[in-house]
Amino acid sequence: MLNISRLPRNDQTNAWNTILPKRTPHAALAQDINADWLVVGAGYAGLAAARQLARNRPNDSIALVEAGVCGENASGRNSGFVIDLPHTTSSNLDQLEGSHRYLRLARAATAALEKNVRDFDIQCDWSRDGKYHAAVTPAGSRAMLDPYAAELTALGEPFEWVEKDALAAKLGTTHFHRALYTPGCVLVNPAALTRGLADTLPENVSIFENSPVTGMDYSNGARATTQGGSITAPRLIVAANGFSDQFGYGKNTFVHLALCASLTRPLTKEEQTSFGVDQPWGLTPANGFGGITMRYTNDRRILIRQDIKVAMGQDFSTLKTQAIGRNHKALMDARFPALKGVMFENSWAGYICMSRNGAPMFGEVSPNIWMAACQNGIGVTKGTISGMLTADKACNIDHPLIDDMEALGKPLQLPPRPLVEIGARANIGWEVWKNRAEA
Repeated sequence: MLNISRLPRNDQTNAWNTILPKRTPHAALAQDINADWLVVGAGYAGLAAARQLARNRPNDSIALVEAGVCGENASGRNSGFVIDLPHTTSSNLDQLEGSHRYLRLARAATAALEKNVRDFDIQCDWSRDGKYHAAVTPAGSRAMLDPYAAELTALGEPFEWVEKDALAAKLGTTHFHRALYTPGCVLVNPAALTRGLADTLPENVSIFENSPVTGMDYSNGARATTQGGSITAPRLIVAANGFSDQFGYGKNTFVHLALCASLTRPLTKEEQTSFGVDQPWGLTPANGFGGITMRYTNDRRILIRQDIKVAMGQDFSTLKTQAIGRNHKALMDARFPALKGVMFENSWAGYICMSRNGAPMFGEVSPNIWMAACQNGIGVTKGTISGMLTADKACNIDHPLIDDMEALGKPLQLPPRPLVEIGARANIGWEVWKNRAEA
């Protein structure tokens, strides 16, 4: 029996979830059951894997177990960008095949999600608004936006330069020097999307929420034990992202980071008039370390995400999150001085899982055991396509995108944890300091 002690902590601070109507979670596992397939983790990867398994094997039973509540897990805590383009500012045009590969994977994931949203009428604010990739300074634009524009040109992807005054009119702030706008990004409430995907699974999928796996036995297939019962299945897909390394595979390959965000209450009509912006928008920083991710949502809220922390134990405290939330308020007031009276609904931390070389944990790791984990910070699209293709691979279905996924490689081993923490903190600190002008 493999004991699993590091479990997700639901602090109920995720404003994406708390602003939604109350939802009754699916029942926790309360008995010992058998299934044809077991999927661990109901984030984007696990939900996609379970749905794809159900389509591939409609007569099989699939059990999906989630440690917490859908919408409060990491998949519901991101900034709500369904990103279709390579998330890079690399000027190395020799890497174009890798960029084309990423485009194929991301757009297949986006199409699958959009079909589910439409087919099941998932109310998640799904909106094809595109995104602004913005620099604060001319130097930042030259260093990061110009190479990205060159890459998009070589890829044949549409984009538009938006200069300072025109950008200020779009965003309601004069803080940014220049942005590169791309039309393919979808903006969404990620908690509502995760909830909707969980609540519309096929009939042959049984989902159990609030059922953290505390033990795994691989002596006869896979047997997952929770506080209330157990699930035994001959085939297992582990899709718990940053918690996946506790299941005996991928040990010492993941770096865990906490990203903190804050979401305001809706603007009043008077505040909307003062703000002067009619259309929702999403903005990612030219430099992801020092810069700020922001959104203006369809329901007239402002999101601020800034500050990356190393969190190898995935146990970022509420007190730390609250302190970062106060910093977010200062950042928002500086960018939108007319909105100083607008307060945050809440501030929260969400965890991302990174590998040393940016590769995912994908494929069969042992006979009848597959993994779909380590999405490297682009969880909505990478998690979705990883789960779908893992299910196809497990069912011996030859999907052409499997080659693209496998070409991304496998995660490299890391040094011992203390060295990883020291190195990651030093690297992030240096990047933040070096790019402080982009904050």
